[in-house]
Amino acid sequence: MAPASDDDIVRLGMAKGGMTLLDDQQAHALYAAMGPAREISGGSAANTLAGLAALGASCSFIGQVADDQLGAVFAHDIRAGGIAFATPARGAEPSTARCLIFVTPDGQRTMNTFLGASQYLPADALDDSVIADAAVLYLEGYLWDPEEPRRAMRRAIATARGAGRKVALTLSDAFVISRHGDDFRTLIADGAIDILFANEHELAALTGLDDFHDGIAALAPQVPTLVVTRSEKGAHAVCSGEHAMVAASPVAQVIDTTGAGDLFAAGFLFGYVRGAALETCLGLGAICAAEVISHYGARPEADLKAMVAPLLG
Repeated sequence: MAPASDDDIVRLGMAKGGMTLLDDQQAHALYAAMGPAREISGGSAANTLAGLAALGASCSFIGQVADDQLGAVFAHDIRAGGIAFATPARGAEPSTARCLIFVTPDGQRTMNTFLGASQYLPADALDDSVIADAAVLYLEGYLWDPEEPRRAMRRAIATARGAGRKVALTLSDAFVISRHGDDFRTLIADGAIDILFANEHELAALTGLDDFHDGIAALAPQVPTLVVTRSEKGAHAVCSGEHAMVAASPVAQVIDTTGAGDLFAAGFLFGYVRGAALETCLGLGAICAAEVISHYGARPEADLKAMVAPLLG
């Protein structure tokens, strides 16, 4: 992660606020163009689990790193956060995935991702017993793009549903929907997804409807629980016909929006597995998202348990 100006974003040909996939050569070239940077463990689903673990949930992570320095750092950080991580590392090539994030003065993050070893997560790396024991299987849309982890996620969904567990999916980014929207629509139509997370742009991309409320009305009947975030405009959720909404939690200064959706999902899921009211789940998500955008990096730094305690009573 590195600070950048809006002129830098234009000069380097990036789409501000979006996520672009890079190959290894592009990743090295863009890294060379970055200013002084901070190296921080990340990954969408991993960030969500970091938030859940900080709140006190029991979590396991399934994902692929390489046998290299970045892979060792990632594995250390996720285990140090109290999250079980037993997926064996691949060889040194391709290297561990990394995301080059440029943060502009308005706190907006522009992401450029080399998927590296993560796109080779094999289905046989899954521990079916871990999936079957979990209350919720949480999947990130980013890894639906490569073929091998897509097969692994399909197997994970089948395992979770066979064990009577809930399946949650975050759509991750509109570009993923542009490539795999039909797959996601089929999963939803088949009843494979119990909890769907989206932001308002992803909602529009999935439904083809520009109006936010029209999109909610079209999609909510198709999924048991729909959660849609709207940045500073708060968040909405619909669960079995019940509607709820919350305002965004106040932040003294937005430093970096990286991980806002990931941590919102963490707070929501923490409330969900505890059987909290729908509005409370949204409130927990808003608190966690506000914490993570108040500093650099996509993992919590403050005491989330203390922050959410007033809401949980």
